[in-house]
Amino acid sequence: MSERGAGEHAEPLAAAEEEGADAQAALRPDERRDRMLAVINERAFVRVDELSSHFGVSDVTARSDLAVLAERGQIARIRGGAMPRPGLGRERPFEEALESFAAEKLAIGRAAADLVDDGDSVIVDVGTTALAAARALVARSELRDVVVFTNGLKTALELEPAIPRLSVVVLGGTLRPLQHSLVEPLATHLLEQMAVETVLLGCNGVHPSGGITNINLPEAQVKRQMLRIARRRIVLADGGKIGRIELAHLCPVEEIDMLITGESADPEVRDALRERGCEVRVVR
Repeated sequence: MSERGAGEHAEPLAAAEEEGADAQAALRPDERRDRMLAVINERAFVRVDELSSHFGVSDVTARSDLAVLAERGQIARIRGGAMPRPGLGRERPFEEALESFAAEKLAIGRAAADLVDDGDSVIVDVGTTALAAARALVARSELRDVVVFTNGLKTALELEPAIPRLSVVVLGGTLRPLQHSLVEPLATHLLEQMAVETVLLGCNGVHPSGGITNINLPEAQVKRQMLRIARRRIVLADGGKIGRIELAHLCPVEEIDMLITGESADPEVRDALRERGCEVRVVR
């Protein structure tokens, strides 16, 4: 696709965004790349000079950001700019995802819950695998004095029967019906004031070079904050997510402490993850 052909139907970037270049220039690099990614995925083609002007950075910085996004597999680089990467996954509703890898998710959830000790503070993420972890925490009747934070309404309801053995704190925010999750604004406000022992994080993709990724951007922002404040970062992913790269990058695999997955995960990808220093626990 030529640069002219790719961009001939696109509106000027400055008209598509309301925030000024000064505000954009104050963003952290990871936040700036997220916003670049969102802009690219909304349009057929975005030029480097448009991005540098809009985000208040140099052309060199904009190209560097695009190189990072391309290396993660999140965009396609073409001459003069970038375009969306084809073939990204579709986000499935919570209820539909319950039927996929159901037995494997239960085993992953049990393995994750076994890592929690009395007196711990834990974040349990949204999603069906995190729900399995919540169910397994409730089943551990000997567990006491654990504080569990979550931005998932389904997760919170699953944990409710274990009160007061478990204290359940629901993060605020705007409700996303597709996953029954709470997102920005407000979802990270409480998280920014805390430090917790463990996060049990869900995701949509785990890839040796592409890292930990998620399909939707609103939840990704909350997940990144969860990762920032947790001393121990544990990712829960069934075999169908191993080897995939999705839209929103959460972190490199080197930054997580453990991946818990199932036997259906591609053995070659599991080995590649281990080569990058990631502990991979395969449940049966």
